[in-house]
Amino acid sequence: MGMLRVMSRRGDDRLTWDEQKIQTGDPEAVAAVKEAERIFEQEKAKGATAFRVIDGNPVQRIDKFDATAEQIVLVPRVVGG
Repeated sequence: MGMLRVMSRRGDDRLTWDEQKIQTGDPEAVAAVKEAERIFEQEKAKGATAFRVIDGNPVQRIDKFDATAEQIVLVPRVVGG
């Protein structure tokens, strides 16, 4: 299972997809990963930073959506003031 987490004032919004179902062409799984990629691109355009999280490994910053990632966390741009 893959998961996209978008941090916000409410905590985080989550979208999940099943990579195995994507490989079999399941329409719901394909739609979920397309929506995750759309959100990823939208948030990156706003200045968010993305990280790939894999249990037991260091967090890795990414610039492109990876549907095979176990978990992607998007952190919005922090505005000081």
